Amino acid sequence: MAEINTNWCQSVGGVVLRDGRVLLARHTYGAGKGWLIIPGGYVQTGESPEDALRREVYEETGVRVEPRGILGVRFNAKDWYVVFAADYAAGDARSDQDENDLVAWLPVAEALSSPDVPDLTKRLIARAVQGTGMLTPAHYDSIQANPGRLYATQMEENL
Repeated sequence: MAEINTNWCQSVGGVVLRDGRVLLARHTYGAGKGWLIIPGGYVQTGESPEDALRREVYEETGVRVEPRGILGVRFNAKDWYVVFAADYAAGDARSDQDENDLVAWLPVAEALSSPDVPDLTKRLIARAVQGTGMLTPAHYDSIQANPGRLYATQMEENL
């Protein structure tokens, strides 16, 4: 579960849609205990948010994903949480029997109406289904050696 190089102030989550279903996990601890929520977790020191999402979703669910864009960011004075829309790449959904006790592909309509799915998860699923307003990777020329990634709604490529 927790590793020594975990950055407790940075976390990620992913909404993974496939064939009209959304990947959800029922967590066994913390504020998410008993709730069906999107998979995700903490970023490790030196890890990009995208790599953290790939790792966390796979560890928790057995599903490999590829981040596509940012659906939302929650932050406060002490931490941040970035939620990606992510594409299914491979794998069969299964529980890790540690952080969650159930992993399932729920029909989107069922997830959006379920009393076991919290409001934040429902709002993020709805944004992913709508597919509008998402921040997607944008190219830019950087003067920095390691510039990171820029996500934007749209950028004019011919500037």
